[in-house]
Amino acid sequence: MNISIQQFKNMLLATQVRIEEEKEYLSELDRALGDGDHGVTMSLGWQAIADTVNAFEKEECGLLCKDMAMSFLNAVGSSVGPLYATGFIRGGAVLQGQSVISQADMIAFWTAVVQGIQERGKAERGSKTMLDTWIPAIESLQQAYREDKDLAACFHEAVQAGKFGMELTKNMLSKTGRSNKLGDRALGHQDPGATSAYVILSTFYEQIKELQRINVQKSLFQ
Repeated sequence: MNISIQQFKNMLLATQVRIEEEKEYLSELDRALGDGDHGVTMSLGWQAIADTVNAFEKEECGLLCKDMAMSFLNAVGSSVGPLYATGFIRGGAVLQGQSVISQADMIAFWTAVVQGIQERGKAERGSKTMLDTWIPAIESLQQAYREDKDLAACFHEAVQAGKFGMELTKNMLSKTGRSNKLGDRALGHQDPGATSAYVILSTFYEQIKELQRINVQKSLFQ
């Protein structure tokens, strides 16, 4: 399944809506572990992305991602800003010069995004961060692709693995950021960054699944 730049834009805009819907929940999670502003931070970042997407007129996915990265970074002053900005820049390099995204491109895009986040943040799985969602999700995404599953099925596997990783953060001690000072008090609390990562991932899955459904319907009437 190929995805046009407009369809890619729609996925990004849908993500902004979902982040906005979950803003208070994400901040509630963060109040147990940090400053309590993760929802607001992600809302600001994704609103900046939405503004960039709506204003972007070129047929070039890589350049769109670069502009998104800069918008997110400028809007978000916390540590999450450079992480996602780096991720989108890396992902944009994969899509450079392209107006259509293939299944292989989409897998490579998200792989590059997560590698960028990990390299910039220096965190590992088990540190009670967004990577506890992203790393298992990308591993499952890649494995499903190697098994020749379609894009929606690949993202289904990624969402399942990401959800499991996110929920595991409840039983982890924090190893990075301010929350690492909490010690045992961090136990029992789900990481907000892992949760917002799951929101992003699951929204892309829902959008891809719907796009695939529409394509199947169209093929039936051709």
